[in-house]
Amino acid sequence: MELLTRIVREALNRKASDVHLKVGVQPRIRVNKELLTLEEFPVLSRKDLEGFIDYILKGKEEKRQKLLKEGQVDTSASFPGLARFRANIYFQRSTPGIALRYIPFDVPKFETLNLPPVVKKLALGSSSGLLLVTGPTGSGKSTTLASLINEINNLYSKVIVTIEDPIEYLFKDRRSFIIQREVGEDTLDFALGLRAALREDPDVIMIGEIRDPETAKIALQAAETGHLVLSTMHTINAKETINRFIGMFPLENREQIRLMLANSLIGIVSQRLLPRRDKKGVIPAVEVLVNNPLIKEALLDPDKFDRIKEYLEKGREVYGTQSFDQHLLELYKKGLIDARTALEYAENPTDLELKMRGVEG
Repeated sequence: MELLTRIVREALNRKASDVHLKVGVQPRIRVNKELLTLEEFPVLSRKDLEGFIDYILKGKEEKRQKLLKEGQVDTSASFPGLARFRANIYFQRSTPGIALRYIPFDVPKFETLNLPPVVKKLALGSSSGLLLVTGPTGSGKSTTLASLINEINNLYSKVIVTIEDPIEYLFKDRRSFIIQREVGEDTLDFALGLRAALREDPDVIMIGEIRDPETAKIALQAAETGHLVLSTMHTINAKETINRFIGMFPLENREQIRLMLANSLIGIVSQRLLPRRDKKGVIPAVEVLVNNPLIKEALLDPDKFDRIKEYLEKGREVYGTQSFDQHLLELYKKGLIDARTALEYAENPTDLELKMRGVEG
């Protein structure tokens, strides 16, 4: 599709992270969190969008049927010689629309992501357990997971199974043997794919997202039985992640799940991408929870659960843990973000502002 390819090429030339297409407006792209209109392109018609969808869904009849039945579908879109994208196709006001998220052909090296070194240590230093990477849409969760999988791939001889919706980064076998399965194409859903993965002799399992209690329970069981499980959740910090995870289950099962989580959790990495001050681009602000004895006690004792942020801040030197606000202060002091950004994203803006002025709260 010539028009779609030209739009994609221009978006890539401008280093866009996202492309937005819908009927009745010109294409728009997101560059460093700013939404821009591609003025050189025409207003898109319904015929244009339908042609784009035909191209993206060619040979994907199950995805097409899901779109017609449910009104939206996630898939991948490849443009040979240019790029791959994660695509969400949807209907709005009875007309089709498309959101494309750029996926580089090469998995970024961990060192280029500006993440705390402890994140890599959590993945490489554990042969079993559950590691969660969380954050809102567009916060770089998939890229973080992909970089960690690639580190394992480069260093260890493992069987790695990924279950994704859709497949994003394409891995090449280095020292490891990697099986990539796509929900809707290779398996019906995450839970079924995860059950099958346990019969595929895995050492490492990567689940694109934990969305439901069945997937969460199997992930915990896999982590308890000697597998390293990596996954994502759409939550903004460690406390919310734990609450959401346990809250997926009926009340009568929550104590059991809390115990399983306390025993199998490796850590939680919660990230958000912030606009940089020193140059164009974004930089992650990261909260890191490492499941040390204090955290395990807080997981098991509801009276201590609200002290998790305090434990993260106190454990920085020993365990490498940190709260969002600690990292925001560090990024501000290094000149990587400005004061306005730091306070906008802070969980306790008043306390952070005092610390930014050199007054300890």
